[in-house]
Order: sequence, then structure tokens, then C-alpha cells
Amino acid sequence: MAHLRADFGPGATLYSATGPSERDVATEIDIAPADALLVVDLQVDFLPGGALAVPDGDAVVAPLNRCIDAFARSARPVLYSRDWHPERHCSFRSQGGPWPAHCIAGTRGARFAPALHVIGSARVISKATSEQRDAYSAFQETGLASELRALGVGRLFIGGLATDYCVRATALDARAEGFEVVVLTDAVRAVDVRAGDGERALEEMRAAGARLIDSSALREPEKAA
Repeated sequence: MAHLRADFGPGATLYSATGPSERDVATEIDIAPADALLVVDLQVDFLPGGALAVPDGDAVVAPLNRCIDAFARSARPVLYSRDWHPERHCSFRSQGGPWPAHCIAGTRGARFAPALHVIGSARVISKATSEQRDAYSAFQETGLASELRALGVGRLFIGGLATDYCVRATALDARAEGFEVVVLTDAVRAVDVRAGDGERALEEMRAAGARLIDSSALREPEKAA
């Protein structure tokens, strides 16, 4: 998420079901044996007060924690992506890039949100780790697609930051790799550099075949009728 602007203005778009043409109106969706959850870039520098904060970004922690716990209880994989930049990353202003330094590997700003439930055995995908290459998508040069296939994953649930950048890129790449994708609309927040960027990103993901649901629609297998 290295190309976010620091001056994107106040407020964030809060996403919820708004109608059948824009959101999946299904009230329930079972966590299935071929499912996995991917938490995208929920790092300190992208939270309010961080070096490159997404407005209202901390609001995604609670719904994602509920999803993480549900997937863990269902014995389904939970994965976490993160920006893990070198000190001289190409996107930083000090290197001629447009953005402030953020998510430098090993620093506090690169840590996951303090309140986020991080499962000790979960896979962490580090991206944008080379000085001269940037990456929005958790699939870009990480081997994630092969790893998901090795785990038997066919459907990927996605939440995190930011809707119109790393969530969008990750969801589109997941679809391009042939995975079913479910975007948890209450567990993402947009930068909205231009008004409506977040909504346009959601529509682009939906048009690519992703389902857009509220996390409250998730149902654990043991609760199935």
C-alpha cells in the first residue's frame, strides 16, 4: 500500500449492504473446507496517527477479529499480508518517491495493529521488500497463489486496508489466479483520494466476480443446520 497519499482528506466511506445491484444480499454464508481468510496490511502506519493513515482504518479490527476467530475455530487457514519495506524503498520521498516513509521492516509502524488477533502459526506474507519494486497485491512476487493451492484453498475471504489500493489489487489478482473471492465490506476502509474511489474499487472487484458481503453473514460449520 505504498502509494497512498498523505493528504487524502477527512472521513472514510463506511460500507454496508445498500441494495442487490451493489452488494450480495445473502444473509448467511458457511465457512467451507476450501476457504481461507486473508487480512490485508492491517499495520500501525496505516491506522489513525500512523505515517500513512487510512481514515477510520482502525474500525476494521473488530470485524476482522471476529472473522479470524471464526476461521480459527473452523480449522481453516488465516493469512496476513504486510508491507515490509527496506529503509530506501523506491516509494519514499527520500528516494524520489511521492510518499512518506512507512512500514519499514522491523519498525513499530510495520507491526500489525496492536488489537488485531494474530494467530501464532498463521502465514505472514511480506510484500514490497525490494528497494526498487513496489507492490499493492499480496500475490505479487510472494508465491501466495501456489501456497493457497497447496493448502487446498478455493475461496478466499479478504478484509483490511485499503479498499481502493491493496485490497482491490489483491482481490483482482486472486480472481485472475482462479480463486473465488469474498470481500468483507464492513472490514475494509477506503482512502478515497478522489471521491468515490472506494466504491469504484468495490464495483470493480464485484465485476471481476468477487462477492461483497458483511462479515455478519459468516456462519461457522458447527452452527450449520
